Amino acid sequence: MASITIVIPFYQKHTGVLQRALTSIARQTFQDFDVLIIDDESPLPAENELQSLSSEERRRIRVIRQTNAGPGGARNTGLESVPADSRFVAFLDSDDEWAPEHLSNAFGTLTHHHADCYWDSIEGGDEFHYHFSIAELGKSADTVRLSDRPAVIEIPNVASVMLKDWSFLHMSCMVIGRSLFEKVRFEPTLRLAAEDILFFCDCILAAKRVVLCENVGALRGEGVNIFHSIDNDSPQFLRQQFNTWTALNTLEQRFSRRPQDVEAIRGYKNRARRQALWSQARQMRQRRLPQFGLLAKWALRDPAILQSAMRLAVGKLAP
Repeated sequence: MASITIVIPFYQKHTGVLQRALTSIARQTFQDFDVLIIDDESPLPAENELQSLSSEERRRIRVIRQTNAGPGGARNTGLESVPADSRFVAFLDSDDEWAPEHLSNAFGTLTHHHADCYWDSIEGGDEFHYHFSIAELGKSADTVRLSDRPAVIEIPNVASVMLKDWSFLHMSCMVIGRSLFEKVRFEPTLRLAAEDILFFCDCILAAKRVVLCENVGALRGEGVNIFHSIDNDSPQFLRQQFNTWTALNTLEQRFSRRPQDVEAIRGYKNRARRQALWSQARQMRQRRLPQFGLLAKWALRDPAILQSAMRLAVGKLAP
């Protein structure tokens, strides 16, 4: 039985993507792991990507096929399938890769500091310039240094820091303990946006201790990223912004007794409203009908979007 179970949601159209991820797993200096690949009705079946592996490599990999449920639904299936003896779960997106010391740093840090929630840093990919390393947090947040090798820190109020700017957290850098993976789940209906942010927040709130490692643990891949393939003119953009608002609204309820955090969340909610409305205004300029059904659903849950729409109509909402 393995100490760490690796959960990989898989939905790809390009060959070789998963092989790169699995190669980075095989190169880990920490080898006490098994792998769950959740084939989320992928156009390219996960099994096709495993044919070049040795029998020893295949022995520790289990593929679970399911009807398409999005990345959150696939990760939930993985969490519900973790073997009883696993102590930790590590997440890896199929289009990312790990640095060789990722699992070793995570396992050593979590066990030594009696923590159950861990992130390290990600690098690579100019398209994702907004992600910054955990080492950058020292410039804007109070940190407590726990060790130098690896470079581990702790932030006393990490939830509030996350709400101000969650760009230092990434799913492929996250490892959690049994106390979290047994009870915290993704909200799969938020499949185009923000399901990871809500999961991060729920884990932080439920964790007994959160630790962060400044070392690079993951490298950006080159596979299909569903979230970032949706531009402002995509028919899916409005759904993405509505899901983002829904996740933020849930976060606001989680932090209802923390006024400063609520203020930050409401700022993000306003941005989601503005982006949604501007996307519909562009559709009208292109002589396409707005998505009235989804807009009506949004307005029923969030009357404030009507006020934003009125400001847009009179030209007071800046793009």
